[in-house]
Amino acid sequence: MLQLHQFPCLSDNYGYLLHDPASGETVCIDTPDADTYLREAAIKGWTITQIWNTHWHADHAGGNEAIKAATGCTITAPAGDAAKIAGVDRAVGQGDTVKIGEFTGDVIDVGGHTMGHVAYYIPRAAMAFVGDSLFALGCGRMFEGTPPQFWASLSRLKALPGETKIYCAHEYTASNAKFALHADPYNAVLADYAREVEERRAAGQPTVPTVLSRELAANPFLRADTPEMKARWGGKEPAETFAALRAAKDSF
Repeated sequence: MLQLHQFPCLSDNYGYLLHDPASGETVCIDTPDADTYLREAAIKGWTITQIWNTHWHADHAGGNEAIKAATGCTITAPAGDAAKIAGVDRAVGQGDTVKIGEFTGDVIDVGGHTMGHVAYYIPRAAMAFVGDSLFALGCGRMFEGTPPQFWASLSRLKALPGETKIYCAHEYTASNAKFALHADPYNAVLADYAREVEERRAAGQPTVPTVLSRELAANPFLRADTPEMKARWGGKEPAETFAALRAAKDSF
């Protein structure tokens, strides 16, 4: 089975190294800080062979050149963002695949935070690396996309199996929970989730990864197609409800 090493990086990012013992391959999921990634790989005794970028922002692709210079790894990045990303060897989009050893990952278009943002989903491992498209109890800011585009992106993630572990890129869950409770105050599943988040953060524990089934029940942005959220936030179509939620979160 694949091995995953998760570690804090920069102020609130998570770094991910994905390792396949059978082939010896190691993939960096994004590269917020090259020194941290190279150090963590050395501690594990793993040799970095690939980078999979989710989008172009510096806290996701800023370490590309230094890691490639140190390891000779190959870099896969989203086609829609590739012009803004250093060292890209392969540009990918919806329907493409990536590989680590004998494990295949599906590339999913999750544009909205940036136009070209992608996620990497590995069915055999039930893992999805979603960058800044989806967070535990939240989603990324809509810097470049449109509400219909972003809602379509989230809908692709919503369609994954419920047991999928969601590896998002930041520890934002405590602040996301505050808005979620404001957005969906009568959701008992959310209330329980928010209490657990508070306890975990007070103990210095991560709240990531999360599980998709839990997000489907508690994350207000994934619930923009429910009668409850439409009634509270308006909108005839889910994308309109999502737009209202995203705008409210931006000024919360």
